[in-house]
Amino acid sequence: MAQSVLRSTHRHLAAELWSSARSQRPVRAISARHPAFTLADAYKVQRELRAMELADGAALVGYKIGATSEAIQKMFKIDHPDFGYLTDRMLLPEGACLDPHRFISPKVEGEVAFRMEADLSGESVTAIDVLKATAEVFPALEVLDSRFANWEIRLVDTVADNASSALAVLGQGVSPRGIDLAAESLVFETGGSRQTARGSAVLGHPAESVARLVQLLAPFGDGIRAGDIVLSGAWAAAVDLSPGCVAKASFDSIGTVSLRMSRNGGA
Repeated sequence: MAQSVLRSTHRHLAAELWSSARSQRPVRAISARHPAFTLADAYKVQRELRAMELADGAALVGYKIGATSEAIQKMFKIDHPDFGYLTDRMLLPEGACLDPHRFISPKVEGEVAFRMEADLSGESVTAIDVLKATAEVFPALEVLDSRFANWEIRLVDTVADNASSALAVLGQGVSPRGIDLAAESLVFETGGSRQTARGSAVLGHPAESVARLVQLLAPFGDGIRAGDIVLSGAWAAAVDLSPGCVAKASFDSIGTVSLRMSRNGGA
């Protein structure tokens, strides 16, 4: 009986997050309401939320790993990488114009996305394995949005909320051959903000971050499939994304990607 009640709690919380994302009405953090809520519980809620998305017609196209850089961990007061899923509805092309009315409190960050050409699974996957299995890398902007009021979250909250991922804008893909992703530099600009960073900010190397993601997926019986898109983690701190704002991430060798938030929901 206790197990069925617990599962119903997971489903209830997932339904709450589903509704919050569609109504743009934030809810109180799970950690504040359920002090005993564990990381395992959080991933069960995320699974329920993913099942709702897929049942609604979305297709699973990959994953994201989050909280991989010191800047992001400090920003959200967490100390452990997390992961979430990506659906086809979450991926937009370069130059996308976003409607501010679809978000609660959006933030944006710059990173690199990988497109895999081979499956990867298991807890022994390395960064070298990841690079061998990579078809392309992309300049990427990930838009974060929390269904919890005022971003007052702990690790279990963001995990349940699909690692706070709303969508990603991808630029043109390039081959990773000959590119030192750890030494690659980023200029991340949005509004009046300008940050610089290197790929080494993400667990030492973005491919190391993807390897860590595969390791995190292994206990769930999952892995990365050929064709999957993987967001490998922010290189610098996330920045608030307000109406009228333009965000741009420029990399040395990988290229540039940008997005714009409209002022009133129009173009």
